[in-house]
Amino acid sequence: MDYLDLVNVYEELEKTTKRLEKSDIISRLLKKASVEDLEQIMYLIQGKVFPNWDERKIGMSSKLALRAVTLATGASKEEVEKMLNKLGDLGKVAEELTKEKEQVTLVQHKLTVKKVFDNIRKLSVLEGEGTVNKKIGLVAELLTSAKPIEAKFIIRTVLEVLRVGVAEGILRDAIAKAYDVDFKEVEQAFDLMNDYSEVAKVAKKKSLGKIGLTIMRPINAMLAIRVETIEDAFKALGKPALFEYKLDGFRVQIHKKDNKILLFTRGMENVTNQFKETLNHIEKNIKGDSYVLDSEFVGYDAKTGKYLPFQNISQRIKRKYDIEDIAKRFPVEVNLFDIMYYEGKDLTKETQEQRRKFLEKIVKQVPKKIVLTKKLVTDNEKEAKKFYKESLKAGNEGVMVKNLKTIYQPGRRVGGWLKIKSIMETLDLVISGAEWGEGKRATWLSSFTLSCRKDSEFLDVGKVGTGIKEKDEEGITFKQLTKLLKPNIIKQEGKIVKIKPSLVVEIAYEEIQKSPTYSSGYALRFPRVLRVRYDKGVKDIDTIYKIKEIYSKQIK
Repeated sequence: MDYLDLVNVYEELEKTTKRLEKSDIISRLLKKASVEDLEQIMYLIQGKVFPNWDERKIGMSSKLALRAVTLATGASKEEVEKMLNKLGDLGKVAEELTKEKEQVTLVQHKLTVKKVFDNIRKLSVLEGEGTVNKKIGLVAELLTSAKPIEAKFIIRTVLEVLRVGVAEGILRDAIAKAYDVDFKEVEQAFDLMNDYSEVAKVAKKKSLGKIGLTIMRPINAMLAIRVETIEDAFKALGKPALFEYKLDGFRVQIHKKDNKILLFTRGMENVTNQFKETLNHIEKNIKGDSYVLDSEFVGYDAKTGKYLPFQNISQRIKRKYDIEDIAKRFPVEVNLFDIMYYEGKDLTKETQEQRRKFLEKIVKQVPKKIVLTKKLVTDNEKEAKKFYKESLKAGNEGVMVKNLKTIYQPGRRVGGWLKIKSIMETLDLVISGAEWGEGKRATWLSSFTLSCRKDSEFLDVGKVGTGIKEKDEEGITFKQLTKLLKPNIIKQEGKIVKIKPSLVVEIAYEEIQKSPTYSSGYALRFPRVLRVRYDKGVKDIDTIYKIKEIYSKQIK
């Protein structure tokens, strides 16, 4: 398929905000796409070239993309930067400069979807001497052959800011329409495969019903709904119910096949290397050659053995260097609570009760290395409340409550699992903007803009500067946040910067108020940063609907 055909679809998608129209546009594209093109189209329509769980990243900074534009168009760096300050979108800059170049270019090679896809994928595997120039060259090669409108979307794709408003729900509906299948089947397939490219290919063959859990590829985690009291939990789930400590760690999915073990966060990030000291504990103390387990990794102080809050170990998730040193300072205990696959058998359709019993048979517990979550099965409210208080006293967040008959439903908040927490509900939001500081903070970003999600849109809900430290101590610092966010700056006007939404933070606040100032229509009163959620991706942040729900409860 010609890349221009895909670009014309991008243009159509940009012109509408209506969900149904977007799914119709994509479904028409999928209907005419060949099986060979389908994989590449499905990735590129999402503005990426790898599935969510893949370790490979495009890894093209805005600085390198700018250099590629100057190389391909012959414009000076100063000219490109000036246009970027004016237009605020390097893709549009590439489009305008390519128009000027097109007037004097006699020969242009037609770009194909495959050529664009292959060049962008190559960016992730380049290493060694001359890598920077090779990356610039791969992008410049595409731009040299591109029509102006193609140049715009090539740059946006390599920067991972496509801006055509394609959410996962739109892709789900488009696949269902294109191949005349039930959207629920498409959704279930995605929860197991985590790759709409693969789902589309299977749907085209009318084989969605044959999809099962694939070992060594993460499935979407089953999620819990929050309730306020033990009474609410029993009312929703019935009696008896399974209670477990709700730990202040981070969710890890463990996959083992033969002698290889992989660890994935809830956000699909592969963190096997960052927590490789746990692999030996897993190998030694869990029977079996192949399995998929659900767990929580909880940090503890190596000297005292005392359990630590999540933020103490969160830095390990993104750590690439000095891994052994930080593992000694902040070790983790593997807390197992569910099993989804064992020795070739998919266990997701087994009941909660059966899965827990099975898990208990194959695990040898070693405190501070690998254990099962502490549990209680009861129909007694008084006993359940005592267990809840014990969990809080132990420094946990609260309790999980589970229906004994529920199956494991990937990616769903369906009510089979509930959570009860003692603290006011926090929000997981993404940083979408900031301001450069003044005085001694002049080299740091500050006053961070927070956004929630509405489908594929990001809506502002306020700014935060509290809860962030100036000096290295417990918690996150301005310096650390600046280092994390700086590569994702996509626009700057004076001291104000716009940031590609990627870094998730947990926010506490006093209350939610209505506000005409922010695009969400709401504002957080006295927000403060509790921690960076390295274990969560942008798709995991809270939605505008959650904020509306909390607001409505406040005013009752």
